[in-house]
Amino acid sequence: MAVGSKDLQTSELDGMDDERLVAELRKAKDELFHLRFASATGQLESHGRLKEVKRDIARIYTVLRERELGIRTAPTSVK
Repeated sequence: MAVGSKDLQTSELDGMDDERLVAELRKAKDELFHLRFASATGQLESHGRLKEVKRDIARIYTVLRERELGIRTAPTSVK
């Protein structure tokens, strides 16, 4: 079973285009910053969320890199 956010599974990340993945990455990094800040000030109650967000970031980086190498393909947009 994969640890991380329930809404950022690999199958869902495959359906996103590169711009959306970069936006999700930016959002996850921002959340990680705020979680680390809360942890440093003693206000964080759930330390498990730090691990989940780190894994989400790694999962997004993996999908982006696999697309760059041609292992995965980006979804095609039908217009």
